[in-house]
Amino acid sequence: MEIGQTTQGIVPQASTRSAEAQAMITSDFETFLKMLTAQMENQDPLNPIESSDFAVQLATFSGVEQQVRSNQLLEGLAEQLGVMGLAQLSGWIGMEARAAGPAWFDGSPVTLSLAPASTAQEAVLVVRDAGGAVVGRTEMLPTTGEVDWVGVDANGDPLPPGLYSFELESYTNGDLMRSDPVEVYARISEARNENGQTVLVFEGGNKLPASAVSALRDGS
Repeated sequence: MEIGQTTQGIVPQASTRSAEAQAMITSDFETFLKMLTAQMENQDPLNPIESSDFAVQLATFSGVEQQVRSNQLLEGLAEQLGVMGLAQLSGWIGMEARAAGPAWFDGSPVTLSLAPASTAQEAVLVVRDAGGAVVGRTEMLPTTGEVDWVGVDANGDPLPPGLYSFELESYTNGDLMRSDPVEVYARISEARNENGQTVLVFEGGNKLPASAVSALRDGS
């Protein structure tokens, strides 16, 4: 789990980038002054550059400098919020989160949250393995609720351990209305920050953003 090292890892990086940004601004400003001086020394005496043009150039550079500083500030805030998010999510490790995504099956039942279309007359649960192959199709009641998937194929034989994903097809008058991913409960094994986004790693290696979680329960 990477939570313990994030506080010490992000702040120095932000400070380093801040120093780099400051050095870049200083360097660019010196270059700008040299170019401005050269422009003044080599201007046409009969057609000198208007003072207003110099003012515009200075204002443009100042705007760029402020934008660099603003971007650096936003990056630092985003990183700090990421650390706070990880600290808050540390209590989720070991719990089961409900989200639309694959779930690891090791022989124990997997809880599915079914939500067929409100006008569906029939519903079919479609199960796929990690390779996307359909390993099961089961007719379900067209009602919203939770069910336990025990991990058997059409012949009733146990499926091997692995990641499985689920879809629920809704039918009316025999016609397919829609197919929706099914939310499943899966155990959280890790929380990490990836590209400024808090990501949860589930048992079996599946990863989802923390914002995708719709419910939590005790994983014991």
